[in-house]
Amino acid sequence: MKVTELRQKSVAELDSTLVELGREQFNLRMQKSTGQLSKPDQVKKVRRNIARVQTIRNEMARQA
Repeated sequence: MKVTELRQKSVAELDSTLVELGREQFNLRMQKSTGQLSKPDQVKKVRRNIARVQTIRNEMARQA
């Protein structure tokens, strides 16, 4: 997920993206705990994507 794509989304779309990423992070944590995680690098990528979305939301809130 690129920052330019995120900047084009509205606040509502960013919120829904954040919910989806939270669910994905939860699923990855469950897979990791049960030993079924096939791509351990996905955990790091999802965590960084969540941080990107939150950063863009905070920037939009400061501008308003």
